[in-house]
Amino acid sequence: MFDIYRKELMWGGRKLVLETGKIARQADGAVLASYGETSVLCTAVAMKQAKPGQDFFPLTVNYQEKSFAAGKIPGGFFKREGRPSEKEVLTSRLIDRPIRPLFAPGFLNETQVVCTVLSHDLENDPDIVAMIGASAALTLSGIPFMGPIGGARVGFIDGQYVLNPRLSQMSKTALDLVVAGTSEGVLMVESEAKELSESTMLGAVMFGHEAFQPVIQAIIELAEAAAKDPWEMPAPPADYDAIKARLKDELANDIAAAYAEVSKQARSDKLEAAKARMAELFPEEEKRAVAAKLFKDLEKDIVRGAIVKEGRRIDGRDTRTVRPILAEVGVLARAHGSALFTRGETQALVVATLGTGEDEQIIDALEGEYRSHFMLHYNFPPYSTGEAGRMGSPGRREIGHGKLAWRAVHPLLPPKESFPYTIRVVSEITESNGSSSMATVCGASLALMDAGVPLKRPVAGIAMGLIKEESGFAVLSDILGDEDHLGDMDFKVAGTAEGVTALQMDIKITSITEEIMRIALEQAREGRMHILGEMAKALSTSREGVSANAPRITTFTIPKDKIREVIGTGGKVIREITEQTGTKIDIEDDGTIKVAAVDSAAAQRAIDWIKGIVAEPEVGVIYNGKVVKVVDFGAFVNFLGSRDGLVHISELSRESRPAKVADVVKVGDLVKVKVLGFDDRGKVKLSMKQVDQITGEDLGPVKRDREGAQAAQ
Repeated sequence: MFDIYRKELMWGGRKLVLETGKIARQADGAVLASYGETSVLCTAVAMKQAKPGQDFFPLTVNYQEKSFAAGKIPGGFFKREGRPSEKEVLTSRLIDRPIRPLFAPGFLNETQVVCTVLSHDLENDPDIVAMIGASAALTLSGIPFMGPIGGARVGFIDGQYVLNPRLSQMSKTALDLVVAGTSEGVLMVESEAKELSESTMLGAVMFGHEAFQPVIQAIIELAEAAAKDPWEMPAPPADYDAIKARLKDELANDIAAAYAEVSKQARSDKLEAAKARMAELFPEEEKRAVAAKLFKDLEKDIVRGAIVKEGRRIDGRDTRTVRPILAEVGVLARAHGSALFTRGETQALVVATLGTGEDEQIIDALEGEYRSHFMLHYNFPPYSTGEAGRMGSPGRREIGHGKLAWRAVHPLLPPKESFPYTIRVVSEITESNGSSSMATVCGASLALMDAGVPLKRPVAGIAMGLIKEESGFAVLSDILGDEDHLGDMDFKVAGTAEGVTALQMDIKITSITEEIMRIALEQAREGRMHILGEMAKALSTSREGVSANAPRITTFTIPKDKIREVIGTGGKVIREITEQTGTKIDIEDDGTIKVAAVDSAAAQRAIDWIKGIVAEPEVGVIYNGKVVKVVDFGAFVNFLGSRDGLVHISELSRESRPAKVADVVKVGDLVKVKVLGFDDRGKVKLSMKQVDQITGEDLGPVKRDREGAQAAQ
């Protein structure tokens, strides 16, 4: 019934299996990829024809994790998987980025790659398995895909590179780097690092590239046995060359004049005018569609030629110069920390907010539920590029850019044990013309320091570009949006003066060499040091103490067996404390208590209250208390928080023994009591008559003289 083809290899100490022919046979390509006991079903399907007038490649990658893969039932009311999680969105982008440049030029058919996690062994991350499976599915499908690609994760543990570290090893690694590429070179890098050197980062990239070569060979061998016939590509229109020649003759000077404009808006206006002329030159719809694509190619040729041949960029800079920078902090009066970072025509307003343990993000992952105390959210409103557009929930790009900035800043944060705050950073991109994610990194560093978060060191980021022609190549520092669009590489590097904390690279050509990456990393280091110097003019180190607008958190511990008393039945006690003091209180299972309040006096009241609850009464010590119950033989007084003791009727007054307890006290009275000791059942015995109820002075015990009158001892 099934024609099954399998390819197995030992890779990184575990078996990698690629199987096709049994599941999802109606897809153009389908591969079940397994690594250890983690399995991902990867499918590739493309429409047989492109939509009429289609002028872009509609590729969609969907990575989805099924809860059953880890033996779990989804949380929530509906008990089924809902909208994609951040991990699913980021992994979808991780797969999309290296495969997108490898589809044949001119192929515009709608294409969808779906990667479904079917089994997760909680040791091998499914993202690399999904990337390899997607590559294999596309290679088998017959779709014009110029792969295959391979991918690998690289760790750095005890000074050694580790291929595909297990999830249990990730807490020990100084590097989490994912690299993908072909047999010729690297196409994509995504990483977080703990201030590693440029040479260490480059070594990790090349280590990963070499390590996945056996995987590429395995996919090729599987394709030789099981691949479908390749699709035929449509021939270009008969008048293709004539349209191209006329377009160059009529509009080359207009495009060159547009790219001579330093201002983005002026440049855009001239390009729009050139496009309007193009529409007049080619009124027929079919020819106009061809001309529109050729217009983009002509743009590329003009801009790229000027950079490689003349070293002249769109805004007149040389290849190494960073645009003018202005960094400001404390721009929002009530925010805990804020910064406005402007670099050329790119600007980020970044705000840091400090919260408590209640504000931590709870993440329900396949690996289990965990909490995150650092969040970084990136927003890209349409006005930032002078456009009107839909406002809604964050898209894939916003989630990806936010995570890149998160990776850049995360290694510099203080340990949670020494800085027990939940931290949220929000970056609002208010202007955009190139590398708003790196502006977010710079602004986040400044906003956190402005809030008083003790960063190890300031962190900055820069985006590098590449123009690669047969005549040579040029690496560009601090690229513009148009240079990103028309160039061959988007290479983002973030870090401190000590080393790299995040690196992201996307290549739009088939690959780049180790030499180009080495030059880009060194040039990025120079640019990063310059940016750090400009940032230091606004703020060079974290402020002493957190913002006056932020809550102060006091941490102390109580015995674990006292936690129940502090919480009270149904949370009654802790609720009363927070309501009456206006504080936030977090209680952990190990007895750690965190009291947060903007008002230090309120925090101290809550602390004293809690310490009173857990304190043990000491014989001879005087306490403030409240009468909570009156009986015939005495009064029960609440003291030390929830502790109750009995003032016997004989210990109520220094005068003669009262006839009734109610003659001396009633419920609700505030009194001062002295601990006399404990009865056989451990109940506390108290005295009021040995304490001056006004001054709190210890009057000592009372004895009777020979006539029976009372006298002070």
